[in-house]
Amino acid sequence: MAMYIRVKRSKTTYFIQCDPTETTLDIKQKLHTLIDQPVNDQRLILMNTGDILEDSKTLADQKVENDAVVALTLRKDDNEFEDVNIVKPNDFYQSRDTDSGNW
Repeated sequence: MAMYIRVKRSKTTYFIQCDPTETTLDIKQKLHTLIDQPVNDQRLILMNTGDILEDSKTLADQKVENDAVVALTLRKDDNEFEDVNIVKPNDFYQSRDTDSGNW
């Protein structure tokens, strides 16, 4: 049964069609064709649990369901992974509100 997951990084969302039996590595390979980042430089984090998805496990094993939101982080030059960076539309309004007291 095909499903979709939403892989997000910064302001970009990738809609990935996948199957519950596919592994995290399969998803990273699909992303590799889209973003040209090697699979071992990608880290996927399931947003509703905060769990880092393991390459060898299937999506079903890791409770990744249809329309799940998964954060993509990439390995930086110092070999560490970047922090999760997902821009939600309402973040803009919140930051604008906090600035308004400075006028």
